[in-house]
This record gives sequence, structure tokens and C-alpha cells, in this order.
Amino acid sequence: MTSHEMKKPQYVVIFYSRQSTDNDDYGTEADKIAERVSSSPGFIRMESVHDAQRNGITVCYWESLEAINNWKQDREHQHAQQMGKERWYEQYSITVAKVEYEYSSSE
Repeated sequence: MTSHEMKKPQYVVIFYSRQSTDNDDYGTEADKIAERVSSSPGFIRMESVHDAQRNGITVCYWESLEAINNWKQDREHQHAQQMGKERWYEQYSITVAKVEYEYSSSE
């Protein structure tokens, strides 16, 4: 297998956000959701960065679209989504994409 091939297809959910200033409890809740998603069936990994201007991007890797849809229906995740819409985010967008291949400089 070359570094450009994967054994199974993977999917990513790319979550771009700009946080509002009403986010005192955001960090605690984000940590809870990150812990919960990490044990979700079909979850592979998550990468996240945020800047000083409250912009963030989180990329979650999944084994299947079914796993993504199951996570979307998770009760605690739905609560966090609602809080995000009501308080935590000025703006957000979500993209779901299939990963054709990946590689890194360490390979």
C-alpha cells in the first residue's frame, strides 16, 4: 500500500465556526462533546484549531456516512448543536466530504 491509498474509505466533517462573545461555558461543553465523539462508533480522529479572532475549524474523520449520521442524531450532540445556534456561534458551516487519499511529510 502506498501512502496515497487507504484500506477503507473515510469521510470528513469539516466544521468552520466563528464564536460569539457569549461563550463562557463553551470550553467545558466542547471538551465533553470531544470526549463523547471519540467513543462514537465509526469515529477515527479529530483535529481542531482556533485563532485569537474566535475563528475555528474542526475536522472529524469517520469510517462511513452512516456513522456521521448516527453522531448527528446523538442526544448530547443535538443539545450542543442547539446551544451553538442560540449562543456560541455568530456563524458556522459544515462540509461533509469523502477522502480519496491522504499523506504526510513523515511518510
